[in-house]
Amino acid sequence: MGKGSKLAKIRNGQVHLDKTFYLSEDRRSLMWRPSKHGGEVPTSGFKEIIVGNKDDAFKHKKVSHLCQNANQCFTIKFNNDIKPLYLIADCEETAGIWITGVTALIRFQKTADLEPVDTDKEREGWLEECFNGEADISTGLLDHRTTASLLKKLNENFNIQHVNQKLKELALAKGDDSVTCEEFKNLYKKLFTRPEIYLLMIQYASNGTYLTTDDLLLFMESVQGMSRVTKDICLHIIKSFEPSPERVKQGQMGIDGFTEFLCSNEWCDIFNPDEKTVCEDLMNHPINNYYIASSHNTYLTGDQVKGPASVDQYKQVLLAGCRCVELDCYDGYDEGPIIKHGSLSLTSAILFQDVIKCIKEWAFHTSEYPVVLSLENHCTPKYQRQMAEILLNVLGDNLYHDEPDSQRKALPSPNELRRKVLIKNKKLPKSANKDVDVVSDEEEEDVEGEEKKKKKDDGGHTLKLAKELSDLVVYFASRGFKDFEVSIQQQKYYEMCSFGESKATMLCRDRPEEFINYNKRFISRIYPKANRINSSNFLPCEFWHCGCQMVALNYQTPGLPTELNTAFFMKNGQCGYVLQPLVIRDIYSYFTPKPSQSNTVSHVEDELTNQQMDLHIKVVSGQNFSNSKVRMEGTKVYVTVKIIGIPADEAMYQTKPSQGEVASFATMFEEETFELQIKMPELALVRFEARAKTLIGEDKLIGQYTIPFTCIRTGYRHVSLLGENGQPIEKCSLFLHVGLTNRNNNQISTNHYKFVPGSRPLRNYPSMKSIGVKTVDETFKISIQPLRDAMDMRENVQDDLRTFKDKCSLSPTANIKQCIRFLATRVSNSSQHASIYFMCTKEHEKTYPVLEADGDLPNKLKSAMNFYNIEFLESCKFLVQNSGKVYERLLHCCRAALEWHEELTDVCQKAGLREKKVKKAIDNFSWNVRVLKGQAQLLFQASQECEEYLRQIQETATVSGLLKESPIIEDMDVHS
Repeated sequence: MGKGSKLAKIRNGQVHLDKTFYLSEDRRSLMWRPSKHGGEVPTSGFKEIIVGNKDDAFKHKKVSHLCQNANQCFTIKFNNDIKPLYLIADCEETAGIWITGVTALIRFQKTADLEPVDTDKEREGWLEECFNGEADISTGLLDHRTTASLLKKLNENFNIQHVNQKLKELALAKGDDSVTCEEFKNLYKKLFTRPEIYLLMIQYASNGTYLTTDDLLLFMESVQGMSRVTKDICLHIIKSFEPSPERVKQGQMGIDGFTEFLCSNEWCDIFNPDEKTVCEDLMNHPINNYYIASSHNTYLTGDQVKGPASVDQYKQVLLAGCRCVELDCYDGYDEGPIIKHGSLSLTSAILFQDVIKCIKEWAFHTSEYPVVLSLENHCTPKYQRQMAEILLNVLGDNLYHDEPDSQRKALPSPNELRRKVLIKNKKLPKSANKDVDVVSDEEEEDVEGEEKKKKKDDGGHTLKLAKELSDLVVYFASRGFKDFEVSIQQQKYYEMCSFGESKATMLCRDRPEEFINYNKRFISRIYPKANRINSSNFLPCEFWHCGCQMVALNYQTPGLPTELNTAFFMKNGQCGYVLQPLVIRDIYSYFTPKPSQSNTVSHVEDELTNQQMDLHIKVVSGQNFSNSKVRMEGTKVYVTVKIIGIPADEAMYQTKPSQGEVASFATMFEEETFELQIKMPELALVRFEARAKTLIGEDKLIGQYTIPFTCIRTGYRHVSLLGENGQPIEKCSLFLHVGLTNRNNNQISTNHYKFVPGSRPLRNYPSMKSIGVKTVDETFKISIQPLRDAMDMRENVQDDLRTFKDKCSLSPTANIKQCIRFLATRVSNSSQHASIYFMCTKEHEKTYPVLEADGDLPNKLKSAMNFYNIEFLESCKFLVQNSGKVYERLLHCCRAALEWHEELTDVCQKAGLREKKVKKAIDNFSWNVRVLKGQAQLLFQASQECEEYLRQIQETATVSGLLKESPIIEDMDVHS
C-alpha cells in the first residue's frame, strides 16, 4: 500500500481509470494521483470497508461492465461528511491487499485512540529498555559504534553497510554522531520492519499489533499447511523468537518475533524437513530401481590435463552423499598401484591404498547405504592382486564379496547392502581358475576417430584379469553393450553396462522406450565424453528421465549440472539413493519422455504416480542481494522461476524488474503469481535465480537455489540463495508464497475452469484395451463398473471442494482450513446478527462435522453453508464409506487378470493370433494391469485425503471456537 496500486475510482456514474492510490509514509493519509483537487483523505476518518459490488454505485450502466467480479470491488466509508470511496482493483490479489490493510487501519484507530498506526507499546518499551542498557550514563546517548553493535545484538538480519549508511545520513542531518532513544527506535523500525511481513501479520492478528497463540495456530495450519499444531507448540515458538520479554509473558508475538519466525530454517524453510531423513520403507526395492549419486574422475580437483589428483576429493564427494566413486588404476612402483588420469596425462598420481583408506573412513558418514567403487582397471595381474589384497585388508567386513544365492534373480536392495562397499569391474566366469584375457573396461569414448576404428578392427583392447580381483566383483560386473535385444537375451541380472555421453544421448533421443525398459532390469552408468578436458559436465536430467541409475558427473566442477545433481539427491535424507517413479521402474508401465508423446500421455499414466500438479509461486521480496559478489548499485533485479524436468514440464517465469535501490536490505517485487503445471513431479526440479540486469551482455547471476518439486513446502517461505560455488550467500534470500493444487484427469486448470454448484464435468473414464482372446477379455470386463465408480467418488469430492472454495471467494490454492476460517470471519463481520457452528454426527464409526447456523445469514454465506452440507460433506461421506469395497473389487480384478500372465503368449497363439497381434495383446494386457493398479492406488489415496479433510475441519472448528460442545449425534439412518 505504501508503494501504491492502480485502482479505478467510481464517482457520479463515471469511472476514473489509472489512478494510483497509496498511503503516506506516516500512514495518516490515503492519497491518489492524478487528482485535480489533491486527492487525500485522513485514515483516522475510516469507518468501515465493505467488500462486493452490491452498492448502487457499482450497478450504474456506465460502469457495471467493470464490476462483474465482486471480489475486486470495495467501498471505504468515513465517520464524517466525506463521501464514500468506490474502488475497483485490477485483480483479486490487489483488492485483498487493500481490504486487509484498510481493515487493519480501522482496527488500529479503534484500539489506539487514533495514535499513529505503528504504535506498539510493548515494542517501544522493549527498545527503550535495550537503549538505556547501552546508553552513556552521563549523556543518555549512544555513539555510532555502540548503536551498530546494539542493532546487531537485537536482530540477526544485520547488514553493516546499510546500517552505516543510515547512521551517516542521521549524522549529516543533525551535525553530530550521537543517537537519542527516539532516533534509535525510529532507526530500528526503518531497518527491520519489513512491510510485506507486517501486512501479512495484521491479516491474522485478531487485535492488530500482535499474534496470540490462537492467531499463530491458525496461521500455521491454514497458511503454512502444518497439521496437529498445538497451543503449547505456539508458546514454544513465541518463546524462541519473540524478543520482548513482556510479550513472551503474555503469550504474544509482535512484528519482530514474527519476522524472525518466518526467517527461521527450522520452521519456515522451503525444504520439507521430512525429506531430511531417510524413508526406510522406500529402501527395500532392488538397487536398480534407484537413481544413485555417482562421480566421474573422482580423484581430480581440476581439469584432465594438468589438474592435480587428491585423496581428499574422495572424502568430499562421500560427505556430499555420492555413492559411486571412480578409481582409474595403473601399475605403480614399490608402494603399489596408483590412481591417475591416463598414461599420457600431466595430472598427478595418488596411491590406491591411500584412497581405499580414505573410503573406509568416510564412506558411511553421510549415508549408511552401499558405496560402489567403479574400477577402471589398467593394471597388470601383479598389481591387480595387490589391489585385491588392499581391498580385503583395509575394508574388512565392509567389503561385500559373498557369492549370491543361486536362486536369486534380482539385485538386492540398499537395505540388504547397508554399510557395504561393492566393486564394479570385469568378472571372470565361475569356471575360470586362473588369470584370463578379457576385453578392457576402458571407457569407449576415451578413444576417438581412426584410433577407435583401429581398435575395433583389432578386436578391441584386451587385458589379463586376475582371478583374485574378479572374485571380489559380485553385483556390478561390467560388460560391453551391443544392443538392447542382445542384453535382454544374454545379460545377467548382476551385470551392468557403461555408456559414454554421446552413445547414451543417442539412445535417449532415438530409442527412449527401449532404454527405459533396459534400465528396469539392469543398471546403466553414464559418463562424460573424453573431449571434456576441462572436466565440464553434461546436464544429467535427460538420462534420469530414461531411468539411467548412475549418471556420473565431475563433482569438482561447479555449474548448472552440478547444482541440479546436488538438488536432485537432496531427497531422502541425502543418502545418495532416490527411488525412481513407479512409471519408470514398474515392469508393466509405459513411459516416454519424448516431447511429442509426453504431452499426450493418457491421464491414467499420469495418475499412476499421482501426477498432474499445479505449483503457484509468488515472489514477494528479496533480502541482502548486496551481500553477493555481484556489483549492483543502481541496478535492477529480477527473479526467474524455472521447472527443470521432462520436456512437457519445462517452463520459466520471470518477475518484473525491481523498482528502487537494490543495494539496500530489502528489494520488493511487484507481486504476481506464477502457475507452473507439472506432469511428472518426481522428476521435476524447481530453480530460483536472482539476476541483476546489465546493459550489455548476459544478466549477472546473483544467487540461485534449486529444490526437488516433491520437497517443497507450501505457505510463506524464505529461500536462502547460493553462490557460484554452491555455498550460501550470507543472509541473502527470497521471500515467497507457495501453493500446490492437484490436477486430475487432464481437466482444465482450476484457475480457468468455472465450477457451477451441482454440475459435473464430462469425464473420460479409464477403459480396458482388448486382448483379442475372449476368456482374457471377459476377465477385464468385470472391472469396468468399479473403475467408473472409483473415478466418480474421487472426482465428486474434488469437484465439490473446488466449488466450495469458489463459493468462499477463495483461490484454488486455498485449503479447507482457510475455507472454514473465511466463513467464520465473514459471519462475524456481517452486519446481520448471525453465527455459525459445527455439530458432529457419527455414522459407521466415522465422525462427520455438520455446519449449522443461528440467525439469518447473508445469501452468499447461506449458499456456501448449504453447499458444504448437501454436496461436499455428502461426497466425502460416500467416499469414506464405500471406497474400501470398490478398492477390493479393483484388486480382485487385477489378481484375476494376473493369473493369465505366465501363459498369456501361449493362450494368444492358441487363439490364432499372429506375431504382431500377440505383441499388441501383451502390451494391452500390461496396460490394463497398470490401469487397475493405478486406479486402486488413487482411490486409496483419495480416501485418506478425505478423512484428513474431515479431521482438519474439526480441528479448525475447535481452534476457532466453532465446535459446539455436545454429545456426538449418532445418525438415525445407521439403525434404520
